[in-house]
Amino acid sequence: MIKKIGVLTSGGDAPGMNAAVRAVVRTALSKGMDVYGVRRGYVGLINGDIFQMDERSVSDIIHTGGTVLYTARCPEFRTQEGVAKAKAKCDELGIEGLVVIGGDGSFRGAADLSAMGVLCIGIPGTIDNDISCTDYTIGFDTAMNTAMELVDKLRDTSQSHDRISVVEVMGRGAGHIAVNTGIACGATDIITKEVPYDLDSIANTMLAKKAKGKQNFVVIVAESIGHSQEIATVLQEKTGIEARATILGHVQRGGSPTVRDRVEATRMGYYAVELLEQGVGNRVVGIKDNKLVDYDIQEALAMTKSYDEKLHHIAEQIAY
Repeated sequence: MIKKIGVLTSGGDAPGMNAAVRAVVRTALSKGMDVYGVRRGYVGLINGDIFQMDERSVSDIIHTGGTVLYTARCPEFRTQEGVAKAKAKCDELGIEGLVVIGGDGSFRGAADLSAMGVLCIGIPGTIDNDISCTDYTIGFDTAMNTAMELVDKLRDTSQSHDRISVVEVMGRGAGHIAVNTGIACGATDIITKEVPYDLDSIANTMLAKKAKGKQNFVVIVAESIGHSQEIATVLQEKTGIEARATILGHVQRGGSPTVRDRVEATRMGYYAVELLEQGVGNRVVGIKDNKLVDYDIQEALAMTKSYDEKLHHIAEQIAY
């Protein structure tokens, strides 16, 4: 029977992380475990920035963005010496299991710590939805809704000025936010690394639509493409229509999490503690076909995730 566990958030923050922390803490306490919060991810684990949590430690956080445990990158944890320091700190406090909420890099660290005898369970928390072993990651829905609301506001000024708005959304390595935001906002075009694009073709399409009466255009660009200002400049030169670039940036990571993010985070947090209760470690929790699943961390990291090209082409077909 596991008696003491820890929980930390690592890598980029994502709306819904607090809901996951809350679920982990209260589930573990209900099972008679002691729970320790680790501040600032693996940095805090190495440095001993750790405190015992109770039911009230996670009161009134399910609706808040960011992470109450804070987060940080930790280059030292990529070394064998850094992992050994973290293991020694766990041994000192009697922490037998650890729930790690983060992305692929965080899971690699969890795998290293698992190999040294600390049972680790990963929960996918990243707005990019780019973790291959799961259909959904915590924060994705909130980020898309935030991006959609901001693009809707930009459309108002784009329409007022007969302008092209080139809007860059987050998604460091994948276009999932871009394609979903683009179709939700009725974008004229969506540019992601997964589908080839041609600015000449996009410009010609805009001119053809302008000839039919359309006066303003929204182009969604994934962060993995970048160069949004350059794209805006090229489109303006090719169409003669004023173009402005807007990079939404980290505002997409913030804000109160949506219902979906709160619920999925709670489900995954509960499931992670169930695995630790059974003495299971070196696993990543995921969602497949709306069912909770878990995979060996190394197996999870080796998986690849497909892009919804069908959705992308639907957006192209119905854009006007």
